[in-house]
Amino acid sequence: MRLLHSKSKDFTTELAAFCQGAEVPREIVDSVASILADVRARGDLAIVNYAAKFDGAKLRSREFRVAANELSSAAERLSQIDKRAIKAAHANIVAFNRQGLPEAWEGKNLHGAIVGEKFDPIRRVGLYVPGGQVPLVSTVLMTATLAKIAGCPEIVVFTPSDSRGKVSDGLLAALHYLGIAEVYRIGGVQAIGAMAYGTESIPAVDKIFGPGNAYVCEAKRQVFGVAGVDSLPGPSEVMVIADQTARPSFVAADLLAQAEHGSGREKIYLVVTAKKIAENVFKEIKSQVSTLSRSEKTQRVMDEGFLTVVVDSLLRAAEVANYVAPEHLELIVKEPALKNLIKTITTAGAIMIGNHTPTALGDFTAGPSHVLPTGRTGRFFSGLRMADFLRRTSIVRYDAKSVRAGNKVVEAFARMEKLDAHGRSVKIRTNPDALGL
Repeated sequence: MRLLHSKSKDFTTELAAFCQGAEVPREIVDSVASILADVRARGDLAIVNYAAKFDGAKLRSREFRVAANELSSAAERLSQIDKRAIKAAHANIVAFNRQGLPEAWEGKNLHGAIVGEKFDPIRRVGLYVPGGQVPLVSTVLMTATLAKIAGCPEIVVFTPSDSRGKVSDGLLAALHYLGIAEVYRIGGVQAIGAMAYGTESIPAVDKIFGPGNAYVCEAKRQVFGVAGVDSLPGPSEVMVIADQTARPSFVAADLLAQAEHGSGREKIYLVVTAKKIAENVFKEIKSQVSTLSRSEKTQRVMDEGFLTVVVDSLLRAAEVANYVAPEHLELIVKEPALKNLIKTITTAGAIMIGNHTPTALGDFTAGPSHVLPTGRTGRFFSGLRMADFLRRTSIVRYDAKSVRAGNKVVEAFARMEKLDAHGRSVKIRTNPDALGL
């Protein structure tokens, strides 16, 4: 746990150093590269090896894919309460993301030519869903629902199994509810490799989606170009900006909620307008953490990955937020300041507003996807949205009249760029006989 004051001499350096801790160390980069190379070279044999090594699962290649009856049986075993929760969350996610469905359009440019855009679903998409000790059932909904709305013809899900080769009923039930039939009990870097390169039993995908640990995130970075990737959502982050109106118990609960992912690489930020606010939150953290089922791992994250910043104004708080670009940002400040704060902060993955909007609502059911940028990538990435599952194609159609209108412009650029064949390809359509060919 560290405490900084934004007025301190070394504040910028210390904040940068803390954020830099989220960067991937060389040993992870090299380990990922080695596993990916092995999967590319040996295919199924490599997958079998890493499933045994990392998950303790003894799988044969014919057992990679989850059978249809496993999906349906899991759905039957799930309690009615859990089924209702899946349906309720799904309804909100559908309602929110349908708003982002772009429509094809057509118009005329200044030459009189027809121009426009069309949108097509990506043919085959691979969704990574973290499993193991923390099976993220909600990630199924936060990714597959969007792919369904987009109309992707082939939706493939990868999730790690336990040592018996089993995947949690909640995950499988959610997949069954959404109608996802192609599911592989494979996780980790080897899953990203299988998606990108394909193996004897697993066809490659066109684009990879979903969150993961530091290894999975790095694997997505390394395969980019062979396959597309949505973004680089790694270990969880949260920043809470709080003034005297914030309830300390609420703030503490929200910080601990993200820390309990427990990988050890989570980043937890508290930005307060007075040191006393932080002290009250610290007391609540100490009181609450011992009651959590994952208290030991949560405490380790709070010991190593928790930073508190005291600022003298909310404008300074906004500057800190824009630098960090947190995955989740909670604004628990007095109402008159909220509007300007929301406008000023431009790099957060998702913003939750007020004492009654914990990040967990966004994680599970509010509507927007919880697949969000981490590790300061929010400076250039946005959270997952339905349009990420679509390809945009521009449409251009000139006729005999409009091509003449565009000829002079092309002629000038062809001369400036010394590309005479470009110029000729347009000019020949305006006056074929004038070229003397």
